[in-house]
Amino acid sequence: MLGDRWLIGLDALSTDPDPDHWPLYSSVGVRDQTAELASIALDTGVLGTPPRAAVATGFEGDQDVSPLRLSSSTIAARNTAHPREPSLPASYTRSSSYLTHLIRKDQLQTPPPSVATSDVEEETLSGPATERDPLLPKYQDELHRRANVDEIPHDDLESQGQRHAMFQRGGGAIKEALRWPRDRAMRAIKGLRARDILRKAVVEPAKYLPSVLLGLLLNVLDGLSYGMILFPLGESIFSDLGPDGLSMFYVSCIVSQLVYSLGGSAFKGGIGSEMIEVVPFFHKMAFTIMAEVGTDNPKSVLATTILSYSISSVLTGCVFFALGYLKLGSLIGFFPRHILVGCIGGVGWFLLATAIEVCARLDGGISYDLDTLAIIFAPSRLVLWIVPLVLAIILIFCQRVIKSTLFMPLYFLSIPILFHIIVAAIPNISIEDLREKGWVFDAPASGAPWWHFYTLYDFHAVDWTALLKTVPAMFALTFFGILHVPINVPALGVSAGIDTVNVDRELIAHGVSNALSGFCGSIQNYLVYSNSILFMRAGGDSRVAGVMLAIGTFAIMVAGPAVVGYIPVMVVGALIFLLGIELMREALVDTWGKLSKLEYLTICAIVVTMGAWDFVIGILVGVLLACVSLVLQTSRKSPIRATHSGVVARSTVRRHPTQQRFLREVGSQIEIVKLAGYMFFGTITSVESYVHSLLDDHRTTRFVIIDLFHVSGIDFSSAEGFTRMRRLMAARGVEMVLSGVTRGGEIGGALRAVGVWGDDNSSGLVFESLNEALEYAENEFLKALYTPKQPAKTATLDVPRPPPASINDISQPPSSPRRTLVQNAAQTTLRSDEVMQSTKWASFRQPLPLILQTFQGMTDKNEDFWFAVVPYFERRVYEEGSVVFRRGDKSTEFFLIEEGIFRADYDLDQGRYSESIVAGTTCGELPFFSNTPRTATLFAEKFTVAWVMDEKAWKRLQSENVEAAMELLKIALKLTTERMHAITSYVLTSAG
Repeated sequence: MLGDRWLIGLDALSTDPDPDHWPLYSSVGVRDQTAELASIALDTGVLGTPPRAAVATGFEGDQDVSPLRLSSSTIAARNTAHPREPSLPASYTRSSSYLTHLIRKDQLQTPPPSVATSDVEEETLSGPATERDPLLPKYQDELHRRANVDEIPHDDLESQGQRHAMFQRGGGAIKEALRWPRDRAMRAIKGLRARDILRKAVVEPAKYLPSVLLGLLLNVLDGLSYGMILFPLGESIFSDLGPDGLSMFYVSCIVSQLVYSLGGSAFKGGIGSEMIEVVPFFHKMAFTIMAEVGTDNPKSVLATTILSYSISSVLTGCVFFALGYLKLGSLIGFFPRHILVGCIGGVGWFLLATAIEVCARLDGGISYDLDTLAIIFAPSRLVLWIVPLVLAIILIFCQRVIKSTLFMPLYFLSIPILFHIIVAAIPNISIEDLREKGWVFDAPASGAPWWHFYTLYDFHAVDWTALLKTVPAMFALTFFGILHVPINVPALGVSAGIDTVNVDRELIAHGVSNALSGFCGSIQNYLVYSNSILFMRAGGDSRVAGVMLAIGTFAIMVAGPAVVGYIPVMVVGALIFLLGIELMREALVDTWGKLSKLEYLTICAIVVTMGAWDFVIGILVGVLLACVSLVLQTSRKSPIRATHSGVVARSTVRRHPTQQRFLREVGSQIEIVKLAGYMFFGTITSVESYVHSLLDDHRTTRFVIIDLFHVSGIDFSSAEGFTRMRRLMAARGVEMVLSGVTRGGEIGGALRAVGVWGDDNSSGLVFESLNEALEYAENEFLKALYTPKQPAKTATLDVPRPPPASINDISQPPSSPRRTLVQNAAQTTLRSDEVMQSTKWASFRQPLPLILQTFQGMTDKNEDFWFAVVPYFERRVYEEGSVVFRRGDKSTEFFLIEEGIFRADYDLDQGRYSESIVAGTTCGELPFFSNTPRTATLFAEKFTVAWVMDEKAWKRLQSENVEAAMELLKIALKLTTERMHAITSYVLTSAG
């Protein structure tokens, strides 16, 4: 009986259907070994004789002992075949989920919806509502849709219902789209009366005037603080471009305001403006061009600089649009927040330096040396920048007491008014004298219009080499700007009461506005959080108000150049000082105590690098430090999710009681290491350190199973780490087993690339699941109980029957603690009373030997007692792949397995689970004796012989032999307890 079905059909299994020819799992042949080892346990002649000395030490790791293996066909099958699930009959189908059943049933039974009222009434009155019925009748959805399309009021100027319905229709969509504005305008004109025209053209816009005036004031203040310093005014070439920068700022504001207010943004009252953080990058580009072209060619410097500004805006718009179109807005959120805070601090440093440079009228910009320090603190220069600094500090303290949002704009408006009042009151002081001394900005050239900056564009004078050198700064500017949208947009949505904000839509709007601004010769723009909140709360939460703000900004832009010559420098200086102090406080003060030491040091390093060296370099330093911080922080957290010993972690195979006893004794030689997360060079070191601890000379570890089921990815360095661990284990006689690896997956590909997983014998052992890996390790230990008589010649497992004197051989001096443990376990197991007494059962006919061996240790009844139960069992044969019963079937049979393997698949709502039931065990006892439905689908994984007690036989036994029936019930309860313990242990081990 042993070995006659051991051989696998190699011709059927030798072809790998995978087109990529992936390596095979090491589980090939393991299930055959499990079946034969279970059959060996039932051989009473074997169990009655102890093994020889080599029996308990037959492992590959022990070099002084010949390795113990099963038949050569199993070894060949492992290297040439891939395990497949047994081919099942066409009638066998795994049960689908109950939810799928309900959905399909509902689809089959639900009639087509109808909008007729009579049909609806008939449908609703046909029977009582159930929990599966929709909460709203089907016809209401149709009527509601018609109402939305046909009953839109004509006076709803901002409604887009008809347009959306039009675009959803099929043919003629383009023609309808072209006719829609004309038709909509005609319908609106026909439906309007004189009173409506007055209300919509005069009354409604008039109520937005306060908010529009506030928005204009905010734009003016931003223009003075951002636009005036758009060019490095400290350089003689750019010293007269303050008004041009202001005009470019206004053009950008107008373009962005129109894009957002005309439907591009979901925020009706959103305000677009320049972001102060981009000014340092503009200065970086200007300095790069000036250094490349030279100061002796100012026309080329100006033409190249202003072109680089507009190109950077177009580039920013393209990146914004691509991110929104591809719906990649969520990716920006992965950038470390503390790096952005460090960049904000660097901008604060730049603003403080720029404020001193603008106010002190430094030629050539600010330099960090003693000569510049002496110039700054000269009495004539000191007063120029100390006054705006004091004004900014006074405002900061006043804002702690006065919480009104209008206080800051009114504060800055009062400064020029008081300045000119004082100048007018003091005789012998003129505006011209104040300009020469640096208190008032220089007046623009006589008659210079607002569009003067367009005259700076001269493509013939552009130095294209210098322009190319500004590309890194352009990308840094774009990268820095991208980070603000995912921060400002959700925050603005919360403040505006908009629950669902589509970040991708806002990115597309930013892309359009920045690209249009660049093509209009202007600069970048963004949806400003603070200005938008003030505008909305002042009553400007309307697209009409936004358009009015754009018109008002255009009017200010036209009159702007003439006003610049009367603006005190202290106003702009105080604004810049205020922004710089707030940004520095946000980066260095507000984060103190909230971040880790490493993150705070990263912020400080970015601020110093940006302020004292270079902005682009500062961003690169921040990204580099973020990577280092990530590696250090991630490396501190061990990827080891849990560790278990083979004493508590067992496979789901139902084994013979003798084998279970032996496996409990040697289970400590199996170590399970469960990994989780992404494995990279920073985390693999902790795994290697733990493996080193398992290989201590005093440890008895034989198998180290590393489970990768919860590992999300693996890089090349960590894959090489598995190679090092395998070599280290092999040198110590320990076998590394990998589980949870998917063929064709990222982890499998990485292991295959470094040679850990391959088809050759030098590769490691890789299994698809932890259960298969545990089954393999258990089989290797069980093979230590049975030694082939002639391993080199026999093709099947032949169990030796040594003389009783060989029992002394197992007590010979061992060569390692590992061998000692296995020998002691084998000796204890095979000398037990249950095993020794099994020799007298060899002459009995089946199923009596099977009953006695299966129930040993669970009952104190002898063979005479169980002989009376034999007639109630019937021998049955199940071919490979045949279905024994399905989940939900009535339990009518109880099985004792004599040969082969049953596989039980549990397809539960919580997940799937399977277990193998081998010879010498029982199957189906709990549902049978409790008269409950089957909880699993059972099929024969191999040719299987079982002894079956059916329902009729059980009823006869209950009436004819009550004592035997009660004993079977007690055994069933004991088996159930044992099963629950095994399943719970495996589930907790797998989940851990």
